[in-house]
Amino acid sequence: MNNSQIYVGLDIGTTSIKVLVCENVKGKLKLIGVGTQPSGGLNQGVIVDIDKTAMAIKQAVAQATEKSGVKISRVIIGLPANYLQMNQVHGMINLSNQGQPREIVNQDVIDVAHSTLSQGLPPEREVIDLVPRDFAVDQFRGIKDPRGMSGIRLEMWATLYSGPKTIVYNTKKSVEQAGLKIEDMVVAPIATGSNILSDGEQDFGTVIMDLGAGQTTTSIIHDHQLKFAFVDPEGGNYITKDISAVLNTSQKNAEQLKRDHGYADSEQAAEDVQLAVDVVGKAQPVNYTEKYLSEVIEARIRQIFRRAKDKLDSINAPQLPGGLVLYGGVAALPGIKDIASQYFDGTVRVFVPNEMGIRQPSYATALSLCLYENSLNDVDRLIKQTVHDGDLIASPHQNDANKEISVAPEKQQRPRIVRHNSRKNSTPVREHDNEKNNSDKKSGIRNFFSNFFD
Repeated sequence: MNNSQIYVGLDIGTTSIKVLVCENVKGKLKLIGVGTQPSGGLNQGVIVDIDKTAMAIKQAVAQATEKSGVKISRVIIGLPANYLQMNQVHGMINLSNQGQPREIVNQDVIDVAHSTLSQGLPPEREVIDLVPRDFAVDQFRGIKDPRGMSGIRLEMWATLYSGPKTIVYNTKKSVEQAGLKIEDMVVAPIATGSNILSDGEQDFGTVIMDLGAGQTTTSIIHDHQLKFAFVDPEGGNYITKDISAVLNTSQKNAEQLKRDHGYADSEQAAEDVQLAVDVVGKAQPVNYTEKYLSEVIEARIRQIFRRAKDKLDSINAPQLPGGLVLYGGVAALPGIKDIASQYFDGTVRVFVPNEMGIRQPSYATALSLCLYENSLNDVDRLIKQTVHDGDLIASPHQNDANKEISVAPEKQQRPRIVRHNSRKNSTPVREHDNEKNNSDKKSGIRNFFSNFFD
């Protein structure tokens, strides 16, 4: 596999394993293969049986290999945000012992990254990612790529993401047991937030919600970084269990009813549509209305949204300009956006990939992993090399992950990713009438992130 052109995203979900093979063609990412298999060995988004998970990964990869014609050996993994911790860290190195400025090279970026990692973590936790906010050369801040500049001192401010060693180890072991190498490990909301949101939504702040089968993850993206994540153990599987319990049918039947006839908003379901349901202990199917089925679904959906809203309220999260973006398998239920709008302020939309063959919200994470890796620049890769001791991340300019990245005096231009933007234009407002409200809102958001995260 040519790592300079091919990216393979691996989304290990509770009910399904998704593998997407993408190719960089003249700066644009093109989907060339998909593999999907039922999951095994996961509980609420976390691997609990390595053997079963490895087998499911192997089958999904084989399917993607057959469809893409690419021999897959390396994958980009999305890690769940369970028990994720975020810390603001700072590192500093002296560039010269003689007090004379010199040019900053790749090794200096690696050294200052090592400096930020010097703070100790509890033995049960492991660093997953280190995302730079900015660099400073001799106290001049706001620098995104310091290479090629000259100075005496180099500093870096970054966000350090860490997770339980058990989750990281079980994920690594499952992938390795499936016969694969890991190109990169990314906290899933980081990859998703950086690719399903516009530049403005990432900058000014947006809530994203992954409505998965095993759990629901609510995250805040602000200033192009993941600033908050809350994992609710309730997800699509709970909806299936509710249907099974209320209608007294098997979970297999319940899942099929949810997918084929379910609505998140029962007001949109039909009262005159009868569904023949195989009921345990009954010789003949029992008829239930589509509306009754959807009332069962809506009750759980509302509980999930209410818990997420209560969590955001508990940290005094302000109304963010980007509103709420939903994705994940449950987000495909008709009427989900209307129910969400009753709990969250601002614009609510459902993200659906625009690529042929994966136009379902459940593919958002796997696609985002490929897009995320494709967009990394040389500085990002140098820092990831530091975090993972050079074992995981490969340079986009070479096939051998162990070779040193060449010094580049200029910043690398990120490939342009073209995607459909489904957001509607907002109605223009008079600046004079809203000047005070906008000022108060911006001040509130700025104070929140300053107080809560710094």
